[in-house]
Amino acid sequence: MAQEYGFDYELVTYKWPTWLHKQTEKQRIIWAYKILFLDVIFPISLEKVIFVDADQVVRADMGELYDMDIKGRPLAYTPFCDNNKDMDGYRFWRQGFWREHLRGRPYHIRFAITIKLYNALYVVDLVKFRETAAGDNLRDLPNYAQHTVPIFSLPQEWLWCESWCGNASKSRAKTIDLCNNPMTKEPKLQGARRIVSEWTDLDFEARKFTAKILGDELENPDPLPS
Repeated sequence: MAQEYGFDYELVTYKWPTWLHKQTEKQRIIWAYKILFLDVIFPISLEKVIFVDADQVVRADMGELYDMDIKGRPLAYTPFCDNNKDMDGYRFWRQGFWREHLRGRPYHIRFAITIKLYNALYVVDLVKFRETAAGDNLRDLPNYAQHTVPIFSLPQEWLWCESWCGNASKSRAKTIDLCNNPMTKEPKLQGARRIVSEWTDLDFEARKFTAKILGDELENPDPLPS
């Protein structure tokens, strides 16, 4: 695939430290590796990282995001959308502990080890991240720690998902994430065909190429209908 589409890739690995509370659920381990070890998992020569979730469709030039001035912050995330009023009952950060703790700061689309949320797209300035020892602070809950590890809020259009964002803003979306909807619990592949107009063609191209490499017959020789 790298040869076909002209990109390079490398694999990285990092052993979970013995002094940090071990997670046992695979999903939580994956979540943890996406944020807790950013200061040590990548080569020192790497200065910036953009994380993009696997179930996300990109509609813009990621170079624009890479070059964005994040005002000296080590991390940049998109705040949760607030224009889908049907989801207001699920916005736990607007009340109780989180409301008091955030003190007017936005709750960003990211994860907490004890809460099943997600972080579909974010930018990390690894130079600033290491300079400020942000990794040491982020062994704590990330949103909880944003008082000591400040977050730059990306423009809202960099991450749109149907669950939290209103349809009026979809046309401006630079990436579309297939986030889970706690109201409908719709399967992601079903949602992808319904939400993202280009998804069926992208999926078909990927399935066709994979079948070619493996020497298999394509199970469904035509794109699935949107």
